[in-house]
Amino acid sequence: MSTRPSLFTRGLSSLSQSSDPNSPSVSSPAEQRDDAKRNFLKTMRPLPTQHYWNVWFDRQPPKDAPPPPSGEYNAQLEQLGDQIESVQDFWRYNNNTPVEQIKMRESIYLFKAGFKPIWEDRRNVLGGSWTFRVPKSMGPDFWTRVQLLAVGEKLQSVLEEGDQICGVGLSVRFNSHLISIWHRDSSKKKSIDNMLACVLEELPAELRPKADNYFYKKHSDHAGFKVPPELQAVLDSQKAREAQAAAAAAKKEAEGAGQKAPEES
Repeated sequence: MSTRPSLFTRGLSSLSQSSDPNSPSVSSPAEQRDDAKRNFLKTMRPLPTQHYWNVWFDRQPPKDAPPPPSGEYNAQLEQLGDQIESVQDFWRYNNNTPVEQIKMRESIYLFKAGFKPIWEDRRNVLGGSWTFRVPKSMGPDFWTRVQLLAVGEKLQSVLEEGDQICGVGLSVRFNSHLISIWHRDSSKKKSIDNMLACVLEELPAELRPKADNYFYKKHSDHAGFKVPPELQAVLDSQKAREAQAAAAAAKKEAEGAGQKAPEES
């Protein structure tokens, strides 16, 4: 009867150093496996992510807390842990974050370094986000997959040139999780469409939400949005560009239909 071929490893502890299985220096099979696993993990080189990422936690302030200064977001944002710089860092964070224990109205975010999960942040003020309403039983799995789409640059790859993924977030509601994907430029229509298509394509059928359970919204369209005075001109400029683009699209459509296009003002 032929024997199994020997397994040669490099950088791992040998599982069969002694020819005598009864030797006191030979560990049990379970101990040998554990020792091999520990040594394997030590020899693994970190797989760096393309961008650095930070984890933020947003806990709602107490009801008796004084109101924030005018124009400041009324939340208690806290950056958690160390910066995520590798695939190993991501899984270490993800596997040790009990999403199911996050309380009502609290949120967790995974954002690129340099971005804060605030609508009025100077890098977010012109952007928007897709939000998916997911049952709590499916939330952790959905959240992990969306984070991987962000960290793995899959979402970034479908954006228009000049646009950028800012980060992703999970907010807890009564019977659901609101999972959002933020990008930097809400005037990029192809970016918006492609992000949704990417998520729906990458999710397994059992996690795919129904059409009435997701929506897109510009940050500036939220009732609580308060643009900082120094960024008002930037926001006005974007709105002017969007109006011009809409007028150009209407003109092109009218010309294509053989109709006289309305005169531009």
